[in-house]
Amino acid sequence: MRTYHRKLVTAVLLIAFCVVFGLSLSAGQYDLGFMQVVGWCFHQLGLSFLQDMDISAQQEAVLMFIRAPRTVVGLMVGAGLAASGTVLQGLFSNPLADPGIIGVSSGATMGAVLAICIGINSTSMIGLPIFAFTGAIIAVSLTIGLATRNGRIPVLTLLLAGVVVGMLFSAVTAAVLTIMDDHKVQQYLFWTIGSLDYRRWEHVLMGIVPISLGIMIMLFMARHLNILALGEAEAKAVGMPVAKYRLILLIVAALTTASSVCISGSIGFVGLIIPHMMRMLVGPNHKHLLPASILAGAVFLVLCDSIGRILLTNREINVGIMTAVLGTPYFLYLLRKNTGIK
Repeated sequence: MRTYHRKLVTAVLLIAFCVVFGLSLSAGQYDLGFMQVVGWCFHQLGLSFLQDMDISAQQEAVLMFIRAPRTVVGLMVGAGLAASGTVLQGLFSNPLADPGIIGVSSGATMGAVLAICIGINSTSMIGLPIFAFTGAIIAVSLTIGLATRNGRIPVLTLLLAGVVVGMLFSAVTAAVLTIMDDHKVQQYLFWTIGSLDYRRWEHVLMGIVPISLGIMIMLFMARHLNILALGEAEAKAVGMPVAKYRLILLIVAALTTASSVCISGSIGFVGLIIPHMMRMLVGPNHKHLLPASILAGAVFLVLCDSIGRILLTNREINVGIMTAVLGTPYFLYLLRKNTGIK
């Protein structure tokens, strides 16, 4: 029965993936029907019986150069954040853990604000993402360096180090903001909300290799993560070098998160709520949990982005706002459940 249930969940997620992909391509201010998009997709796959779909050159340009890269970036970022959140929740044995807990978000934010302050984001499309990625990696390196003791990485020490590093980088960010003009502050605030606006194929090329590689490594190490999730004593009892595998998984999760955040801005709740929801549906075995979370994260983020483009006429709600609106109630439920608040 459990196997049948997992297959059913996987089938539903795959169907949702296809539907959301089409919805994202059709949603927006420029009118395109869902079936037009479906026909265009089949046309791109070389299926001749749908090549007569009524798609103008202008509509095809919108699909190919505006909506398609935006959708692909959303799928990549959602999958990367959900996979990283799943790994960190397994490592910390805590459903409230998310990728921001080890300083990734605060580091990326500091890098982004420096890029905006210098003005490099105005001269280069990849300047801000590179600065954000570098800031995230520096923050994670500091967190791991502070937490490492005699070759070991105690979970509690890692959490405390992440808090300290996050506070430090937030202070630096605040200091930089005080010397920026209003226009640059607005750019910074827009980035921190998290958005998929104006994403192009260049952003896809920037993120697809590190995010895909990180996801593949995490999937390959699912068995090791299952053992680590049992606890340090249990992992050592079966002969696993705990510090080594914990460090590898931390670095891979951090790099995947940094690669995701640097091209989309700071988007919350995906790495927090998606792994927990999938754990309830497919169980705690990471061999099944990781693939389900990856699919669900991609679907959730692109769905939030599509809803944000549909709700208001001639306006868009940033995807970071939508994930917060949908994720906050579930986070409060998790907090209530795990702290015993009545």
